[in-house]
Amino acid sequence: MLAGRGRNKIRPPRRGLGNNDNIDFDSMWAELASSLRDIHNKNASQLSFEALYRNAYKLVLKKRGEILYERVKEFEEEWLANEVQPQILDVLSPSLLLASTGGNTITTANEKRAAGEKLLRALKQAWEDHKLCMNMTTDVLMYMDRVYCKDFRKPSIFTASMGQFRDYVLRTPLQPDPDHQISIAQVLNAVILDQVRMDREGDIIDKSLLKSCVYMLEGLYETEEEEEHLKLYLTSFEPEFLRASEEFYRHEGSTLLLDADAGTFCKHAKRRLSEEEDRCRSTLSPLTLGKIKLVIETELIKNHLREVIALEGSGVKYMIDNDRISELEMMYDLSARVDPKKEELKKAVQARILEQGNNVNNATVAATQAPPRPFAPNGGKSEEEKAPEKPINLQTYAAINWVDAVLRLKDKYDTFFIQAFQSDQGLQTAFTRSFTDFINAFERSSEYLSLFFDENMKKGIKGKTENEVDELLDKGITLLRYIQDKDMFERYYKKHLSRRLLMKRSISMDAERQMISKMKMEVGNTFTQRIEAMFKDMAVSDDITAQYKRHVAQLGDPDPKRAEIEVHVLTSTMWPLEAMAPSYNEGEDRPKCIFPSQIERIKQGFEKFYLDKHSGRQLTWQANMGTADIRAYFPEMKGAKKTRELNVSTYAMVILLLFNDLPPGQCITCEEIQAQTNIPFNELTRNLQSLAVANKTRILIKEPMSKDVKPTDRFFFNDSFYSQFQKIKIGVITSGNKVEDSTERSETEKKNNDTRGGVIEAAVVRIMKQRKELAHQKLIAEVIQQLTARFMPDVNMVKKRIESLIEREYLERIEERDPPAYRYLA
Repeated sequence: MLAGRGRNKIRPPRRGLGNNDNIDFDSMWAELASSLRDIHNKNASQLSFEALYRNAYKLVLKKRGEILYERVKEFEEEWLANEVQPQILDVLSPSLLLASTGGNTITTANEKRAAGEKLLRALKQAWEDHKLCMNMTTDVLMYMDRVYCKDFRKPSIFTASMGQFRDYVLRTPLQPDPDHQISIAQVLNAVILDQVRMDREGDIIDKSLLKSCVYMLEGLYETEEEEEHLKLYLTSFEPEFLRASEEFYRHEGSTLLLDADAGTFCKHAKRRLSEEEDRCRSTLSPLTLGKIKLVIETELIKNHLREVIALEGSGVKYMIDNDRISELEMMYDLSARVDPKKEELKKAVQARILEQGNNVNNATVAATQAPPRPFAPNGGKSEEEKAPEKPINLQTYAAINWVDAVLRLKDKYDTFFIQAFQSDQGLQTAFTRSFTDFINAFERSSEYLSLFFDENMKKGIKGKTENEVDELLDKGITLLRYIQDKDMFERYYKKHLSRRLLMKRSISMDAERQMISKMKMEVGNTFTQRIEAMFKDMAVSDDITAQYKRHVAQLGDPDPKRAEIEVHVLTSTMWPLEAMAPSYNEGEDRPKCIFPSQIERIKQGFEKFYLDKHSGRQLTWQANMGTADIRAYFPEMKGAKKTRELNVSTYAMVILLLFNDLPPGQCITCEEIQAQTNIPFNELTRNLQSLAVANKTRILIKEPMSKDVKPTDRFFFNDSFYSQFQKIKIGVITSGNKVEDSTERSETEKKNNDTRGGVIEAAVVRIMKQRKELAHQKLIAEVIQQLTARFMPDVNMVKKRIESLIEREYLERIEERDPPAYRYLA
């Protein structure tokens, strides 16, 4: 018996067997029909397929192919209608019929499953039997297919019989009522859909049985041309499946939104996507995979994504606050499926960044407005002595803490960006925009960032490895990237850097240079030119000091007690002298300090040496920025060694040297000290506090003892001062506050705006010199574009600078030009 459709093992008859034109078609057909019936009845073991093939061959050869073709079709039609369809109807329960028409049934889920599986098995068996029989029939009628069907463009008998199975088994109406016609195909669709629903709800189904029936639908076509897009699976079942799935996931999404949290929703959606993918590969058809995924993405994800993201207590805000990285990753994946730009997720994350950033800003403002701590009098330890590694002023502490908090926030979102958001560039842009917004909304961001660097460059780097230092600098540079007013940051950074350099408070010059190098890479050479010039001045000053020492040695000064001098010669245009030496009174320069004679002689000697080498220059001594090492003798100090080396400010040195000329036990008032030294009173007060009030460094004795210094207070040299240390550093008493107050801040902003005015004018002139003529709006736009990298120009300021250039005849208005325009005047 031949079972394969394409096995061509029957040889055609020899020539001469069909020479007789008179053949009995009816008898030959009767024999063929009987054999076909035996094939369908699975009783073909006694048949001679070679004889059957010869009879079919003779009929086609004698031009009876058309009649034979039609008779075979009629036979198959009758067999399907009278033998196969009744077998299917016998297993078709009324409950299935009622369910397929949308009616309500009272059967249980198990009964419904059993009835459905019974129908599926019957259809599977009928389909497999039909294919097997038609494969055998095709072998018998092979010559007819090759000759008659090919010549007359008829579908093969196998293809025709498949169409008959479709029409006379699946699509034959089961009810005579034309208004309520229903077919086995519709019942089959309903059963498969019901089985899929049960599978989705967690019930166990026979997936292999379901797959067999899907194979049947994939093997049947709407037309005899058998076009792929007209498979019965695609035209009949799949649309129903997709409609049912839409309804299922629409309802499930609404239910989940009410009952589940956001994390559970995301997990469930991902599980559904995985289940449907597995279902399409193992139960249904891979052809449906893309379409069912689209249904889930639309009905379950897209239509509810905004609500899921915003869920109170479990949405994106909750995930961010509680570092739910895996849930954020799922949320990102679901968002990416339905929206390539991830707009809803992006908005939620941006809103949370701004909210957290504004919380940091508000907390910092509140911290800076807290009341100051009380002074600890007479032996009480100052805050600096208790915790030397912490800023003692609340405002300074708040400034450093603000930067730390922003960096922690940045680290947090960097982790999300890499681990949850797959380094998505669109989200990175959104992160950058949000950080930029809240950082620049805080008006002191430039000052605080510079203070952060200042604090860490002085003592934060101590004990850290090179990699940790590099990481710290990189983090700071990241925040600098967000700051728009980089010119304000430069102003503050130069101010803090100058103090570190001149007071020798920087832990590592290599780290300082590394920081400048990173700034140059981030914001360009223009930003760092003046800062690099400050380092150059320091290097040149070291050379000058060394040359001066050689010069003095060559002179052979006979004074063995001559003090050594180390001078830093600073270029006035490169250093922030207004910050280092502010005016004593408004409109007045700082009074010149009166040095003791032995110091004045050395000072004049250096001036002569320097000006001989650099004629035309002018030296202005900044005593407030200097330090001095002096050796002090305390007659009544405990112990054998009664001398100590003191490191003090230059002003403190001048004050202490006054006591060399006083007899033992004599005093000098604050008024007298000021008269003899000409030190500004506020700085004199701070230096006297460090020498006479601070518990561990009372080189002087103050009467009466109090924190405040009044002009009439008297000061004695403390002969019995004692310290276990041989070298003592006496810092100038300050409030510990390195943050500018409102008056200083206003002054800094005013100076910065003046500088900006010059920068804007230079930009306008550069643009107009190149363009010659330009419309007003275009000029404004180009100026803003050029200067945005350094600061965000105010449009009104740009307009004022243009007016100023017109008044000074650098530009002129072009008359009768609309829109208004300007012309450059050479």
